Amino acid sequence: MPSAPGAGKTMLAHRLPALLPDLSPEASLVVTSLTSLSGRALDGLVTRPPLESPHHTSSAAALVGGGSKIIRPGAAARAAHGVLFLDEAPEFPAAVLDTLRQPLESGTITIHRASSVAHFPGRFQLVLAANPCPCGQHGTSDIACVCTSIARRRYLGRLSGPLLDRVDLQLRVNRVTTAAIRLAGEPSRETTASARLRVERAREVAAARLSATPWRTNAEVPGSWFRTGSRRLPVAVTSPIDRALERGTLTMRGYDRVLRVAWTLADLDTASAPSAEHIGRALFLRKSVTT
Repeated sequence: MPSAPGAGKTMLAHRLPALLPDLSPEASLVVTSLTSLSGRALDGLVTRPPLESPHHTSSAAALVGGGSKIIRPGAAARAAHGVLFLDEAPEFPAAVLDTLRQPLESGTITIHRASSVAHFPGRFQLVLAANPCPCGQHGTSDIACVCTSIARRRYLGRLSGPLLDRVDLQLRVNRVTTAAIRLAGEPSRETTASARLRVERAREVAAARLSATPWRTNAEVPGSWFRTGSRRLPVAVTSPIDRALERGTLTMRGYDRVLRVAWTLADLDTASAPSAEHIGRALFLRKSVTT
């Protein structure tokens, strides 16, 4: 989410776990075990999705896990079945950020040491927040940006292409205005509870579709599964991403991730399969950011 300071990026990220359903018994045991292994105090089983938000000075070991004698889980492992939020993401060292590429791809964090190998769960929702430039004012109408175009490119360039290729949604959040504050006093059309109910229903639809498979959510499904058999969508539906793939503006990994998002949008709309509109929305959510 590249946006100017004060747009609410941090607040939105911290609200995300509230929209997620309660942990399943299996996930609850996993999260509780990781919390205990990290040395944190426990009052019982953890039943809500965790939120981890490490500081941008964190090392690779702090982010994914490590240790010389006893290998401890890092923030990414502790965020399993929950949310890993990296605020001011371009301020993280590029090498530290790139350690997330493997867990985002496989859902598992593997740490090798001379005497042992540790495997931790690595299935989490990654949220990256960034300013549009070092001064944070690029693209705003009230304060002039003092950064050069080279400085802006270098700043956002710290987020490597392979890492961003594993990010499904890229959104620009506009800064809050006076008009928006006044509108905030009006009754909201959707509450946190109602939004979570929609998510729970979509999860149930996905679980029913995947009941004969080892997966339960769209995020776990390999892209090839959506491209074969009865799940294969008509060419008329997938034509936008087919063209993007041919032009090189979408990788094969991105193609599969757009399909997963489209199926999720269809589940939220209680549709039996994604339509061309769902594919278009998923592609826009992935490519809507300009830098």
